Amino acid sequence: MRALGLLLMFMFAAVPAAAETLITSLSSHRVLINSNYTGTQIAVFGAIERDAQTVARATGFDVVVTVRGPRQFLTVRERERLGPIWINQDQQKFPSVPAYIGVLSSRPVAEITSDQLRERQKIGLQAIVNANDFTYSADGTDKPFREALLRLKMQEGLYLEDERGVTFLTPDIFRASIPLPAIAPPGNYEVEVTLFADTVILARTHTDFELVKTGFEEQVGVVARDWSLLYGLATAAIAIFFGWLASVIFRRD
Repeated sequence: MRALGLLLMFMFAAVPAAAETLITSLSSHRVLINSNYTGTQIAVFGAIERDAQTVARATGFDVVVTVRGPRQFLTVRERERLGPIWINQDQQKFPSVPAYIGVLSSRPVAEITSDQLRERQKIGLQAIVNANDFTYSADGTDKPFREALLRLKMQEGLYLEDERGVTFLTPDIFRASIPLPAIAPPGNYEVEVTLFADTVILARTHTDFELVKTGFEEQVGVVARDWSLLYGLATAAIAIFFGWLASVIFRRD
């Protein structure tokens, strides 16, 4: 019995007490896309609950909100100018990358934690894009293509990093706004909220929301997905009809 008691004491001593608990919520878990959709924002609200015996931290808290959109297959090609034309050279395939990545933080990510932890836990836009599982290439030759993909996605507004995107309303309550441009693709978006203090991860939560097409756009999307051959033939027929109609209207006799 004494040995069993010592074993139980050792087990409970080895489990660290959870001093802080992170509670998060979204303003909406479903965004409807219609013909008038021009983009929107999703608000993230969070509260930090501390154990009654926990002493307030002198350095305060930091929060990083990471949003990943639906996965997609992408190919980045290197183009080279040959005389008056451009030709494709090398290429790099990205088999399953997020169509959207947003990183919002209470201050610059480089100031929140160490380089090693950022790379290991994929904290920050650069760490996500440079992660080993972002492509199947492991020899480093794909680095220029990663940089090109990051640059192009940032120009589109689909990859973004806001170093002041998280605002603390009180020392224990914070808010962040996730910007979603009009070109953000429909699908499921994963939201990860990470709480830091003294460069260490204290807690982490996961939730998600969905972008959904409605009305005529949804019907067209369903037909294009489930009846792809019929959709292609109908699109070609409509293009031929309007091309013929334009030639008749603007024909010069």
